Amino acid sequence: MWFIFASITLLFWAIADLFYKMGAREDDEHSHLKTGIMVGLVMGIHATLYLFINGINFEFMDIVKYLPVSFFYIASMVIGYKGLRYIELSISSPLQNCSGVITAILLFIIFRETLGVLDIMGILIIGVGVFSLSVFEKKKEDQELKIKKKKTIKKILTFTALIFPLLYCLLDGAGTFLDAIYLDKLEIIGEEAALVAYEYTFLIYGIVLFIYLKFFKREDIGVFSVKERLFAAIFETLGQFFYVFAVAANSTLACPVVASYSIMPVLLSRMFLKEKLSIKEYISIAVVLFGIVLLGVSEGLS
Repeated sequence: MWFIFASITLLFWAIADLFYKMGAREDDEHSHLKTGIMVGLVMGIHATLYLFINGINFEFMDIVKYLPVSFFYIASMVIGYKGLRYIELSISSPLQNCSGVITAILLFIIFRETLGVLDIMGILIIGVGVFSLSVFEKKKEDQELKIKKKKTIKKILTFTALIFPLLYCLLDGAGTFLDAIYLDKLEIIGEEAALVAYEYTFLIYGIVLFIYLKFFKREDIGVFSVKERLFAAIFETLGQFFYVFAVAANSTLACPVVASYSIMPVLLSRMFLKEKLSIKEYISIAVVLFGIVLLGVSEGLS
C-alpha cells in the first residue's frame, strides 16, 4: 500500500504547489505568512474532524513528541512559500524535492537495509531525473535573463531566489529523515497521532501568524480574498494525510516517490501558467517517471 499512498501524495502535493504559486503575490511581502495561516486553518479543521470521526485517543504530549519533525517541515514550507514570490515554480519545485532521494540514501546507509536491484535503480534514476530537471530549469532562466538584457539587480535577485529552494531541500530532508525514524524505523509514534500532532502544530503556527499580522503589523489579512490559497491548503492537507501512512509503511522507498512529485508542478505550470519546457526537461520528466515505474514494478513483484 505504500506505493499507492505515495502516488496519491505525489498528485495532491503537485496540485497544491500549483495553487501555491498562483496564490503568491509579489507585491505583498507577507504573502507567504498569509498562506501559512490558511494552511494552518485547514489542517486544524481536518485534525479536529479526524479525531471526532475516528474517536482517536490523542494527547497533548503527542504534539510535543512530534515537534522536532513538525518544526523542520513547517520551517521548510515557510521558506518555500516565500521563495515562490521570486522564482518560477518549474525551477523551485525540482530543486526543493531533491531532499527525498537524499533521505532515502541516508536511510539505506544508516539502517543497512536490503533493497532489490529494481529498488536501487528506481531511487537512483529518480534522483538523477529530479536533479537534472532543476539544472536545466536554472540554465533556461539564465538564458532568458541574458536575452531580456536584465540589469545586475535582477540577476542578484535570481541568485538570492535560489537560496529558498536550497534551504527548503535541507530543512525538508531533515524533517523527512526524522519522520522515517519516528514512524517506520523506531516507531516512536503512531501514524494517526503523528498526523494530528503535525496538523495541530500547524494550526498553532497559523494562529501565531494571525496575531502577528493583525495586532502587531496592523494589516488587513484577507486570508479568504485569495481563493488559490484555500485550494493549496486543501490539497496540502490531503497529501499530508496519505504521506504519513506511506512513510510509516516503507520510508526508504516512499520518500523518493513522494519527492518526485516535483515533476508534476512542472507539467502543470506548463499547462496552466504557460511556462515553457524544453526537450531536455521533458526527457528529465520521463526519466523520473521511469524510476517511479521501476519502484512500482518492484512493489508488485514483492
